[in-house]
Amino acid sequence: MSPTSPHHDADALYDEADAERVVVEPPKRVDAPVRTPYERDRARVVHAASSRRLAAKTQVVGPQSDDFVRNRLTHSLEVAQVARDLSRALGSQPDIAETAALAHDLGHPPFGHNGERALADVAGACGGFEGNAQTLRLLTRLEAKTFDGDASVGLNLTRATLDACTKYPWVRAGEGPDAAKFGVYDDDLAVFTWMRGAAPERRRCLEAQVMDLADDVAYSVHDVEDGVVAGRLDLTTLDRAAVWETLRHWYLPDAADDALDDALDALCAVDSWPTTTYDGSRRHLAELKNLTSDLIGRFCGDVQQATFAAGPGPFVRYRADLVLPEQTLLEIAVLKGIAAHYVMQAADRVAALEHQRELLAELVGVLLDRGPDALDRPFADDWRDAADDAARLRVVVDQVASLTDASAVARHARLLGSST
Repeated sequence: MSPTSPHHDADALYDEADAERVVVEPPKRVDAPVRTPYERDRARVVHAASSRRLAAKTQVVGPQSDDFVRNRLTHSLEVAQVARDLSRALGSQPDIAETAALAHDLGHPPFGHNGERALADVAGACGGFEGNAQTLRLLTRLEAKTFDGDASVGLNLTRATLDACTKYPWVRAGEGPDAAKFGVYDDDLAVFTWMRGAAPERRRCLEAQVMDLADDVAYSVHDVEDGVVAGRLDLTTLDRAAVWETLRHWYLPDAADDALDDALDALCAVDSWPTTTYDGSRRHLAELKNLTSDLIGRFCGDVQQATFAAGPGPFVRYRADLVLPEQTLLEIAVLKGIAAHYVMQAADRVAALEHQRELLAELVGVLLDRGPDALDRPFADDWRDAADDAARLRVVVDQVASLTDASAVARHARLLGSST
């Protein structure tokens, strides 16, 4: 980056420790474009094979089911745009937040969160499975770019960028509901400890908070948009009682009807909220796109204003926190509840989800039985280096998590002689 870059003031807020990498890298050739460490991080994620695979992984519905609906890659691009804009508005380094957003779903397996649940069910003996922990593993080990002796250190990203990618900066907490969300497996603790350095225990850096909010904003708004275009919901005739029941089951068990009603009323008061049923015309497509833009601007603007009002900053790393107004959280939850009720728990979806979970469990089982001959070369090498059954199970889980929806189905059919 040149000295006249618009981001140079933000760059000055990050120190040498923030820009440190596990493996020290020599300077680039003198005639190459000058880039900050964080721009180089962004480029590494953009060019990663795991990023390309996101195009064939489920966001809400399968990527082959419709030309309009989002897949994991298009979702990640949209999250990255929201994160970059909010980060820049706050005065932090936008490349860090954008890279974290681009990387935030890299660890997700085939079939989205449904696949994540399936792998978690079979991975207990090797420490469980969690998409965010898998992202850290991928960035620091599986997506090979840099080696430290004989060991891959993944993309060798900077400390600040890796930390921003870490949504849950803690280890798995035993069994039960508290174990559902965590950010690192036990055998990745060394790089996690290096990355966290002197960070406060279990506290997310500001850039990770921006990434997390951008993810929530993007999928709450865009899942509703996809549902409208797919004909699964009509924003002019919502069954509030049914939606609130779903919302409490999925997201906010203690939310009161009155508070949810007020939040939906506030959303309906947005000028671009539809007053007629979507008909597929260009005019309605444009109106729907304006609604998504207005809602994203509403949520990010309210958070930015609340964050500025809470303190002077600077809004980087551990020197400040993002402030999320309760009203904003409720409005985002309402949109999530609408999508969950009309799209995620629809009868045709429920049957498909069960089939997907069975497919992944069977695939893990047959790969464990057949061993390295049935694995891709990198995972076959990992299998041969594995010390015990738990380590071999982790290798198989890594292999299955790396697959796309279509390649998981194809691998299952080839190994088990079954079809979709």
